[in-house]
Amino acid sequence: MPSRFRSDRRLTVRMGVTLFLLGLLYVGFVAALIALLKSWVLVVVIAAALFGAQYWFSDRIALYAMRGRVVERDEYPELHGVVDRLSAMADMPRPVVAVSEMDMPNAFATGRNPDNAVVCVTTGLLRRLEPAELEGVLAHELSHVAHKDVAVITVASFLGVIAGLIVRFAFYSQLFGGGRRDQNTLVVLVGVMGVSAAVYALSFLLIRALSRYRELAADRAAALLTGRPSALAAALTKVTGDIARIPTKDLRTAQAFNAFYFTPAFGAEPGLGRFFTTHPSLEQRLEQLGRISAELGEAAPGKA
Repeated sequence: MPSRFRSDRRLTVRMGVTLFLLGLLYVGFVAALIALLKSWVLVVVIAAALFGAQYWFSDRIALYAMRGRVVERDEYPELHGVVDRLSAMADMPRPVVAVSEMDMPNAFATGRNPDNAVVCVTTGLLRRLEPAELEGVLAHELSHVAHKDVAVITVASFLGVIAGLIVRFAFYSQLFGGGRRDQNTLVVLVGVMGVSAAVYALSFLLIRALSRYRELAADRAAALLTGRPSALAAALTKVTGDIARIPTKDLRTAQAFNAFYFTPAFGAEPGLGRFFTTHPSLEQRLEQLGRISAELGEAAPGKA
């Protein structure tokens, strides 16, 4: 049953195209590894096992990595209340609610479908946001679940993760393997590293292109559902500014999950990272919310 979040045909098309291209890339990647390693059983079994683990346990992996835990209603009654209200407004299954004990203000949604979704917020976010701002952030995360782009990003990121791991394994195997290697072994190792690096680069670009658009789509859907784009804009401005003041060394673990966050975990000096970010710029997001405010007859973001 579709939710009441505004559907986004362009997002659906982009997700379909991205999955199709990544599927072709995945088939080519597996075929190249089989040709290089001369063992299709090993490649297929390992790839299938890792893919299944990421698809079925992505929510648990993300929560564990970000020190999140499922919380009951009596622990965070107001947070549960907002999630209940938004789920009812959107006419969608209520996700599991989790909290991460991190000062970094952020939130993310994960899970393979709306019936198995988790929405997690950090304690830093809860301390900083007003109720209307928190509602906007949670509506943004719920829209990711409703549009199913959380599952798409989870599946899409799998190929890049595996390619990156293979490059790392092959590199250290060649560097620290010890003993003498014959020429054929070295050729295979270099071939595997080359194919994996190319696959990682292509999947990286495809995921970034989809991720930036899906964030704009989630902002738009959340603003229309709540009817308060200015509250979401205020939350964006506040969270982005506070994250920029957190030392980069404290954000390094979080940056691996930027594709899932409400706003990316960049420090005060992101450097070249801005060019490879999973999110559109703050200016782009605020500009879109400003247009929605005008359409709804609401005060412009920042002036409410």
